[in-house]
Amino acid sequence: MNLNVVKKSPWILHYDGTSCNGCDIEVLACLTPLYDVERFGIINTGNPKHADILLITGSVNEQNIPVVKQLYEQMPEPKAVVAVGICATSGGIFAECYNVAGGVDKVIPVDVYVPGCAARPESIIDGVVKALDILAEKKAMPKKRIGEK
Repeated sequence: MNLNVVKKSPWILHYDGTSCNGCDIEVLACLTPLYDVERFGIINTGNPKHADILLITGSVNEQNIPVVKQLYEQMPEPKAVVAVGICATSGGIFAECYNVAGGVDKVIPVDVYVPGCAARPESIIDGVVKALDILAEKKAMPKKRIGEK
């Protein structure tokens, strides 16, 4: 990863869909001194209007589909989405439940998939670093003008 491209600290918005909290605990472990995700300049935020990366754990069900869409739409461009854990990537063991739509990609576009049940902190950090590379690529792309295809 070329950190020279990143001009500001990336801010992450963590949203827990319908997880068992296993992945959430691992996301919190990333913030501890042992894993220290902040060494990449990453800051955890609660405001989607300040976030660069949307990190989602758990599957998407009928009740949280509007919430996930709203959070995604409120984030400024460029943005990246990281699906953490098997539930967020595919629905996991809950994929066949009547109210589960599946993974996050059924609702919004996902840039990075981090598999695991529960996903390890090392894998989560690797996924976030990959999302930083994707953000850098999106920032380097020329913006389209209104009406242009």
